[in-house]
Amino acid sequence: MGNICGKSDSEAFSQPGRVLGSAPPQPQRAAVPPTISSPPRTLGGSAAAAQDARNGGNADEARRRAAEAAEARAHASTSKTTGKLGTQLAAQKKQTRNDTLREISNNAIRQRDAEEGAQARSHN
Repeated sequence: MGNICGKSDSEAFSQPGRVLGSAPPQPQRAAVPPTISSPPRTLGGSAAAAQDARNGGNADEARRRAAEAAEARAHASTSKTTGKLGTQLAAQKKQTRNDTLREISNNAIRQRDAEEGAQARSHN
């Protein structure tokens, strides 16, 4: 049995070897790209942001507009009416650990009482 992915033993010595201490052949290097004539841009910037930067746009103004947009999104997400499920989720998030444990305990007691009643009715 042998290795499925490996080379067979005869291929290992098919090429001539090197003298001890000699370096392996170096790969050829790629050509250097030509210089770019356009002005530099920040990473992730859009074409409009690059245009503003060329026209002397103010970074503080852009930061202020981004902050206002973030505040508007945050305000819009909190002021939405979320419906029945959203209301239930908000109520569940407000519950403390003790409230949650108390509710689970009450549910277990009600389930036990219902099972006992069903067993008493079916016992005859």
